[in-house]
Amino acid sequence: MQQYYPWWLDNLADDVTLEAPAMQGTARGAEAVRAIVIKAKALYEFQDFHFTGDYGDKGFLEEYDAAVDGLPLHVVVTVARNDAGQAQHLTVNHRPRNSLLHFSRQLRKEFAGTPIAEHFLADES
Repeated sequence: MQQYYPWWLDNLADDVTLEAPAMQGTARGAEAVRAIVIKAKALYEFQDFHFTGDYGDKGFLEEYDAAVDGLPLHVVVTVARNDAGQAQHLTVNHRPRNSLLHFSRQLRKEFAGTPIAEHFLADES
């Protein structure tokens, strides 16, 4: 598949939410969600897409493989659209768990010094 850019990243509702097992709590608002997605994508060494497409009346799905620092990730993203067609809620699932935990720690480092950092795991002590 050629370079993929998610349509929904430029079509986020102002009050969009993002949840993921790699996160503590829920990220809220277009600015925060966009920042997290862009930073996460930048950490991926590659994205090998298996599927992108609509499901149901207001859903969109992405499934792909990626890696961060050589650790494999299998990722499923669900996007729920609102009545205006904007991305209203995102759920991003990463597996396996060890890769997910490493990814979360990397995101915390990337967002150090910002409120967004609190959504991600601190380094192991």
